[in-house]
Amino acid sequence: MKIYSADTWTIEELQALVGDAGRRALLVPAADTRQTVLEAFAETIDFQADDGLDLDALNDSLHDFADSVSDDGLTPTTFIWQVPSGFRADRSFGIICEVLQDAERYAGKHLDIIAVCL
Repeated sequence: MKIYSADTWTIEELQALVGDAGRRALLVPAADTRQTVLEAFAETIDFQADDGLDLDALNDSLHDFADSVSDDGLTPTTFIWQVPSGFRADRSFGIICEVLQDAERYAGKHLDIIAVCL
């Protein structure tokens, strides 16, 4: 997982870099609580959490998403997650980063995550 500052890179520049690398960029909009971050990821990758929207559901859905990219021969994907400054101070930020890093390790070259600190 890479972390960039919005002071250094704009979302548009990062999307262009991702595209130039032959990858599909999916933008995860800014959210300022753990629940709204989970909702933002759920909406971005269109997953339904039957047992509730929690970190386990995020983990499972990212693994399922990675499997679909690799199994179906889809273009490798990079998530660009917009992180508001207030959320970075929340303990949930670190936990969500761990879930995202696990998904990257699981997916190999098929899934990358960029966090853009706003």
